[in-house]
Amino acid sequence: MHSLATAAPVPTTLAQVDREKIYQWINELSSPETRENALLELSKKRESVPDLAPMLWHSFGTIAALLQEIVNIYPSINPPTLTAHQSNRVCNALALLQCVASHPETRSAFLAAHIPLFLYPFLHTVSKTRPFEYLRLTSLGVIVETGFHHVGQADLELLTSSDLPASASQSAGITGALVKTDEQEVINFLLTTEIIPLCLRIMESGSELSKTVATFILQKILLDDTGLAYICQTYERFSHVAMILGKMVLQLSKEPSARLLKHVVRCYLRLSDNPRAREALRQCLPDQLKDTTFAQVLKDDTTTKRWLAQLVKNLQEGQVTDPRGIPLPPQ
Repeated sequence: MHSLATAAPVPTTLAQVDREKIYQWINELSSPETRENALLELSKKRESVPDLAPMLWHSFGTIAALLQEIVNIYPSINPPTLTAHQSNRVCNALALLQCVASHPETRSAFLAAHIPLFLYPFLHTVSKTRPFEYLRLTSLGVIVETGFHHVGQADLELLTSSDLPASASQSAGITGALVKTDEQEVINFLLTTEIIPLCLRIMESGSELSKTVATFILQKILLDDTGLAYICQTYERFSHVAMILGKMVLQLSKEPSARLLKHVVRCYLRLSDNPRAREALRQCLPDQLKDTTFAQVLKDDTTTKRWLAQLVKNLQEGQVTDPRGIPLPPQ
């Protein structure tokens, strides 16, 4: 017989959480006087209350209260006066929206209501202060959860709590196994709401962590056939993506980041699946991806090395050469 005293501690489950407290906090969201504390407490309970998303979605006035939190800080983003306190508070609201975005029972309704559009103004911001950086990162986390619920480490390196303050780390902590539920619906939504230019802006000027999440979103769009066709449909779209990726490679050669490089290479590899993009990449693929610039960064990353080798092979196949084996310029 096992002693209870020596048993491992049991993780907190819904049965152990005071359900009445959860209902009380949800009710308190509707009152401006009690909302801030309720946001904080509920955001802490996201992982331990599996049905929190339906509870939030179906309770009267709750989503409106969360949207009010978002809209309330619009005046603080232009001109950029957002404080750390404001950022932490809205990140707690975004954490609850992310909970709704990732739950299979509420994801489609969340998308149909176009709620991610309320976050797009945050992605437009360019201020490099920490409050803005956490705001952008948490907003990206909601979009990742909407489309690619519980992203696996093979797809996106884990974001650790050391990267973020507590309020934002809950929102941007993207762990677990990749589930593709309703992914086509999400891709279509993202393509029709101009998320790509917003991601490209962050990929160009965000922090390393924000760049990684934004590049991951672009990668997921590219891996979808509709997304790849959309980006390669016009020269303007393709050249914008290729230009930003090229700038990122140049920056990565100076300030290496293995996790960011992984997603950049995967984007290039996927672009090379499109015949027109492949032809263009033969002319514009950065030299740093063809030589040994990143050999040291990738020495232990067999997956990215394999992707890079496949990319170079894809660009060499079908290329016309002269008798000495030197590629000829296009006619």
